[in-house]
Amino acid sequence: MALAGLVTLLIVTGCGRDVAEDRRVRIATGSPTAVYYAIGTAFSGIIDRELPGTDASVLATAASAENLDLVTRGQAEVGFAQSDVLVTGGEPAPGLVALARVYDDLLHLVVRADSPITGLTDLKGRRVSVGARGSGTTVTVGRLLSVAGMAGAVQRRDLGLDASILALERGEIDAFFFSGGLPVTGIERLGAAVGIRIVDLSEWAGELRAAYSDVYVVRDVPASAYSLPPVATIAVPNLLVVAATMPEDLAYDLTRLLMERRGELAAAHPAAERLEMRAAISTLPVPLHPGAARYYKSVKP
Repeated sequence: MALAGLVTLLIVTGCGRDVAEDRRVRIATGSPTAVYYAIGTAFSGIIDRELPGTDASVLATAASAENLDLVTRGQAEVGFAQSDVLVTGGEPAPGLVALARVYDDLLHLVVRADSPITGLTDLKGRRVSVGARGSGTTVTVGRLLSVAGMAGAVQRRDLGLDASILALERGEIDAFFFSGGLPVTGIERLGAAVGIRIVDLSEWAGELRAAYSDVYVVRDVPASAYSLPPVATIAVPNLLVVAATMPEDLAYDLTRLLMERRGELAAAHPAAERLEMRAAISTLPVPLHPGAARYYKSVKP
């Protein structure tokens, strides 16, 4: 009986491992205190619960650019990414397709409440974190500084969100950029700890559109986000991307769960409240995966 039980255990364990390897879904996200990670973690739990034989997990990363690299190299199956990182000169990155447009990332320029910085050009000569290498933030900020003629005008620091927050709190930098959905938990906590302002960047959206891509738009950071006066800034759509080679049935299932369980995702982070059918299919110029497109057609009224 003992031998039979051991054999049975080995068979079950071995089969479970093979199935999990066949249906592994690694979700590349971002900082543990930012939006990608919160929504990605909730999505991973939903996949584990509702897709038998699928092993879902979350990867903490520098965000968009690193996520695209991981998906392209087959080291992640799903990645969150800003659409401006995916698009160069109007053309989408080859080999990558979308499951959905999830929400818009808003570019935050954060300073202390008593800072003399009130506009982008006030950053000249100052210590500024432009985002971690491999993040979407650093791509967007690089373009922003370029169109403003300030590419070499700041004392650049390549810090992620958590490191930027700590550096601003300690007075080691004068400002930092971060691109994310509202509200960003780490920025909320910083505001409660030391007092902050979000700087208006809306005047530069037109220059970014003209120079790089029409994905750039103006959105408001409402007072409800951080208990601060409302301010306008630059926004860019955020997509959930996969390799074009992902099996169609898996892409269909992932898209279905993303939409059917969006209430659960919104409970993990309010940014997911913006996930709805009409916006989800608006991923151009990045094409939808055929499996995702099949799902949207199946539920079209």
